[in-house]
Amino acid sequence: VQLQASGGGLVQAGGSLRLSCAASGNIFSINVMGWYRQAPGKQRELVATITNTGTTSFAVSVKGRFTISRDNAKSTVNLQMSSLKPDDTAVYYCNLYNGPSATGNNYWGRGTQVTVSS
Repeated sequence: VQLQASGGGLVQAGGSLRLSCAASGNIFSINVMGWYRQAPGKQRELVATITNTGTTSFAVSVKGRFTISRDNAKSTVNLQMSSLKPDDTAVYYCNLYNGPSATGNNYWGRGTQVTVSS
């Protein structure tokens, strides 16, 4: 399984960015796709996830500003980020938990930098 992320970059506070991630390989129909981020000196944290049935979960810090969507047929997940803040600056990682919750495997894409200037 491979994850290829795209998007990211530099944006001013209040702006928007879109991250996309495509999964390839042996993708099970039951899975969770999502995004995590890691700021300098901090631990990696969950940003948002979406299950194959469309159930979403968001970090409190991004709720109402970020949306997550997916295309099951293409095994892609998108993160639309709006009203960005300097605190959103981090390396963002695409994640796939492939399979049922008890027996699945976790995969990570390469990080993509998001920088929000004040």
